[in-house]
Amino acid sequence: MTPLAPLVTAFFRRHLAAEKGASKNTLRSYGYAFKFLCRYASGRLGRSPSELFLEDLDAPMVRDFLEHRERDCGNTPRTRNLRLTAIRSFMKYVEYEVPSALEQVRRVLAISNKRTEERLVNHLTKPEMEAILDAPDPCTRSGIRDQAMLYLGFAAGLRVSELVGLRLNDLELDGPYPSIRVRGKGRQQRRLPLWKEATRALRAWLAVRGDAPVPEVFLNVRGEGLTSSGYAYILKKYALMATTRSPGLSRKRISPHVLRHTCAMNSLQATRDIRQVALWLGHASLKSTEIYLRADPTEKLNTIEAALPPDLRRGVFQVEDRLIAWLSGEKISGVEPWPEPTSERIPVPDS
Repeated sequence: MTPLAPLVTAFFRRHLAAEKGASKNTLRSYGYAFKFLCRYASGRLGRSPSELFLEDLDAPMVRDFLEHRERDCGNTPRTRNLRLTAIRSFMKYVEYEVPSALEQVRRVLAISNKRTEERLVNHLTKPEMEAILDAPDPCTRSGIRDQAMLYLGFAAGLRVSELVGLRLNDLELDGPYPSIRVRGKGRQQRRLPLWKEATRALRAWLAVRGDAPVPEVFLNVRGEGLTSSGYAYILKKYALMATTRSPGLSRKRISPHVLRHTCAMNSLQATRDIRQVALWLGHASLKSTEIYLRADPTEKLNTIEAALPPDLRRGVFQVEDRLIAWLSGEKISGVEPWPEPTSERIPVPDS
């Protein structure tokens, strides 16, 4: 039996961090997957997570764990596939570290991803976005911070990790073209110009931010860098406040990524160029940006206007007599009653 704990720690410290140079977001995501998996296996086997063995994580255990996360924890198929990706990466590492577990590894790697539903992106209308941006109180320090943070998240289309990871040395607010440097996924960086309103909001926040010892632009009440969960909480709070002005927000699920989708939809409708939208969002492939083409109705309107639809033959629908309809249908078998008599009289020709 092979203890599991040394393999997991070596997988994170030596393989992911040192050898592959995985980002903090990847390490955090994989850490969540193994935390949930070890807790589930511990509860089923009656042993603490530190006492688990590699042989405990066989294919049936992994399948049951994935079903448990979907059925009992409300995980979507997309989240389920993310957990499976972390487990597969670990098993590929085990394949070389523990050759005796080769058969077990192959059975786990054979577990397939679940197909996900490609839904239309959830985005906000212009009045809904304006209601959220106007919700913070610009007369308070926290309101100035939140207004700048929400406006920048929408105007630049930033991922939540990009927004909370924004540093002071990433800002270039002086000069004719203010801009920010964004540290995106896969360690890809891009520079985005700022709208005048976003620049004004950022300068207002920097004036009251203070000299905190951390490099992040946006801080929490303790003077530390704001976390992703903290930003999501602030956004939901103002979205709830904005429902009085825009009731339609109560029927939408508001998350930081919704602001990114809203920025993408606005950019697509303004430029009509999916390549520019991909560059703005930092997509490595246009395939990731195609979801906005499906959600934008104006793209379909151009097709409707350019096409020549065929004409349909017109006619007038006439209701068939009830007795004739009853005699022509399946109810004539005798189970259904005869139609009730009507006051309509059938003219009888004179003899």
